[in-house]
Amino acid sequence: MTTTPAAFQRCISPECGQTYDLSQTLVACPKCGDLLDIAYDWDRLAPPKTWKDIEANWAKRTNPLNFSGVWRFRSLFPFATDEQIVTLGEGQTLLQQTDEVGKFVGLDSGKLHLQYEGMNPSGSFKDNGMTAAFTHAHMVGAKRAACASTGNTSASLAMYCSVTRLMKAVIFIGSGKISYGKLSQALDYGALTLQIAGDFDDAMARVKEVSKDMGIYLVNSVNPFRLEGQKSVMFRVLEALQWEPPDWIVVPGGNLGNSSAFGKAFAELKELGLINRIPRLAVINASGADTLDQLYNNQEVRWNGGNYPRHKIAAYYEKMDAENRKASTLASAIEINRPVNLHKCLRALSDCDGVVRQVSDQEIMDAKSRVGSGGMGCEPASAASVAGAKILREQGVIAPSDRVVCILTGHLLKDPTATVAYHTTDQDTFNSVLGSRGVKRATFANRAVAVKNDMNDIVQAIQLYG
Repeated sequence: MTTTPAAFQRCISPECGQTYDLSQTLVACPKCGDLLDIAYDWDRLAPPKTWKDIEANWAKRTNPLNFSGVWRFRSLFPFATDEQIVTLGEGQTLLQQTDEVGKFVGLDSGKLHLQYEGMNPSGSFKDNGMTAAFTHAHMVGAKRAACASTGNTSASLAMYCSVTRLMKAVIFIGSGKISYGKLSQALDYGALTLQIAGDFDDAMARVKEVSKDMGIYLVNSVNPFRLEGQKSVMFRVLEALQWEPPDWIVVPGGNLGNSSAFGKAFAELKELGLINRIPRLAVINASGADTLDQLYNNQEVRWNGGNYPRHKIAAYYEKMDAENRKASTLASAIEINRPVNLHKCLRALSDCDGVVRQVSDQEIMDAKSRVGSGGMGCEPASAASVAGAKILREQGVIAPSDRVVCILTGHLLKDPTATVAYHTTDQDTFNSVLGSRGVKRATFANRAVAVKNDMNDIVQAIQLYG
């Protein structure tokens, strides 16, 4: 009789439920084709009994694993031994309470928190998951690792490959569909970068095919180990709130990896008795990439215990392809029409009594400006969470007294062209970069003041505007 290991891979479909050993490199169930989870037999493991067990790790932070904001929680995703883990000190991120942005959203004083993942080494939340996927890649002896990317994933993968020298990075990007700031990281870190004709969805399809044919380790969020690392974002949020769950977690929806990971994290914490209630989850699409919103709100696609309506999803994608509909938004990190973690996100929305909304690029850029005025500059995709929280507050779904955590997924220096265009005095630049995307005004612009190279003029400008 074969004994299932304490940590293993499992198909998320209840009808299938097939399990696989951790030594296998899989991005889908070989039996039915659905997504995979990393699952645990907690009765055979030693999960923390109280949060004090986790807090004890920080007291021993001379150990690099305890210093990491991901791996100090490793007892909550114990798929690797300490000796196998690859860490670069990721996850040292901040939960910032801000009334300035809270007023913009419409919340009472002290109720809005921003979880700023731009503080990660490569500048985005992707490092939380990459350290876990990279660890598994190292466990199985991978020599090359690949991803499709609009910027953040490529920068993160290239960084881990460059620093550790454990494997070579291969990155697929779409034509003109990557942030230059992020592309510069991938190139500088020495990654092999392949630019294909098409968008992110095209790049994702090709990288999955190539990885399968050539035996290259795929690190996109279809990789279940990626999402194990991304659970740590919620562990740090709880840590900052002294282990008391907030009322709401609001997160941008691109490939839906974060929302899926967060839902899994809370379901497991509830199972382990470490929390007594699960916060509600809000997933925010950009209007130009609104697949989840369309399926969830217009076609009422639900997880339904794993019996989600596959035919509705397939029909939606077929129609999208027939119309040659491409994602289009300034928020490049969520400019995705075929989210690979759709099924897992449906499960997370079920577990977390979730909601889905979409926001326009105008709303994203206005929210981004308000976040920046509070001193925590973020990429446009991040600001979708704040714009979404504002809409949910206006609709009365979020109460003014609710404690809300918005996830800021990446640093200000992704998509900086949009930021500069929003604040510019050059109307042509504004029209070219933003106007073409439906942004008609810069309500919160902080424009540079033109002055002569003259001391009196400079002093007058400072006195007038400063």
